[in-house]
Amino acid sequence: MTTPSARPWAIALLAWAALIFTLSSFPNPPGPRVTEPRAVAAHVVIYAVFGFLALHVIARWRSGLSRKALLAAWLLAVLYGISDEVHQSFVPNRHATVFDVLADAFGAALGVSLARVQLARAGWKSPLSRTADRPGRSPSHRAQ
Repeated sequence: MTTPSARPWAIALLAWAALIFTLSSFPNPPGPRVTEPRAVAAHVVIYAVFGFLALHVIARWRSGLSRKALLAAWLLAVLYGISDEVHQSFVPNRHATVFDVLADAFGAALGVSLARVQLARAGWKSPLSRTADRPGRSPSHRAQ
């Protein structure tokens, strides 16, 4: 990590990933079954947190809030979700499903979006903000 402020976020992300791995290792997990709405909500929330933390790490590590940072954070969360499903396929009484990966991807997008809004409000420049200058136009030509 090149930026000290990224370290606490990276530690939180690693701890969250370890928690996901641990919970995925239980043969008979507590809570709802795969098709229940609570199970889908759990996937969305868990990966929203992952995406939120991932964007904070990547934005601080790369010192910016770019489209690449947003995509990298989302991809990191989705790839971890896929690896989690593969891991679950080796755990007794657990199954890997594409539906879970889709719920994870949706949650990751939600978390990355929330982190982008939070970082933008904290003064980080966002390429997706409505006040960003358009390419090829000077700031004096902005619409009022």
